[in-house]
Amino acid sequence: MIHVPTTHNEAKKGDIAKTVLMPGDPLRAKYIAEKYLKDFVCYNQVRGMLGYTGYYKGKRISVQGSGMGIPSMAIYSKELFEGYDVDNIIRIGSAGTLANPKASKEANQSSLGDIVVAKDVYTDSNYGVENHLEEIYPVVSSTLLEKLLKITDKVKIGTIFTSDTFYKSTQDLVETSKLDILGVEMETYALYLNALVANKKALALFTITDNPITNLAVSSEQRETGLDDMIKIALELAIQCEEEK
Repeated sequence: MIHVPTTHNEAKKGDIAKTVLMPGDPLRAKYIAEKYLKDFVCYNQVRGMLGYTGYYKGKRISVQGSGMGIPSMAIYSKELFEGYDVDNIIRIGSAGTLANPKASKEANQSSLGDIVVAKDVYTDSNYGVENHLEEIYPVVSSTLLEKLLKITDKVKIGTIFTSDTFYKSTQDLVETSKLDILGVEMETYALYLNALVANKKALALFTITDNPITNLAVSSEQRETGLDDMIKIALELAIQCEEEK
């Protein structure tokens, strides 16, 4: 049982809404709170992992950074689900496409600027093994996915690869590109596994911002616009979660 506040989160019970948006970057959490939420308060500053609760279109919503990588996401999402009684976590991040001219045309169909949903996850992480959950293959919450598709049809849905390594060799990336995946990132496996264990809901939403095989990337302007489009979709999904209560 997780007792709160924790060593990572100084929020008290009730400070965090039932639905939380989780960007990796805590400064993006600050940006979302300042740009989109009304009457927001900062409930956490420990280790710079900023968290805010406020109102979007009259609905109480929280936004908190997760940090980079499975270990950080694993800590914060587990504490939110099991310590702070959060019901829904919507990850909002960037991902890389592994679209490779040498791969089959059927695979790796994401392009720069696409908004992608992780239906399920491949991983090279041992997080599941260390938690004796290696036989479990976590997937997106079907409830959240159904709600999302009522909001927009401008997303691509498929498998995401969650890696423990950011600077993979080009050879490794080319091998991974042979899998039928839409993007590569570093957190979703832990989020989906924690949601499954806690019997809670999670959905990971990404903007494709680069291709580490070809070294192509969106411009800074395209990145900002694309991320805002994704954030607005996530906020509308959060509203749907609150309206069902």
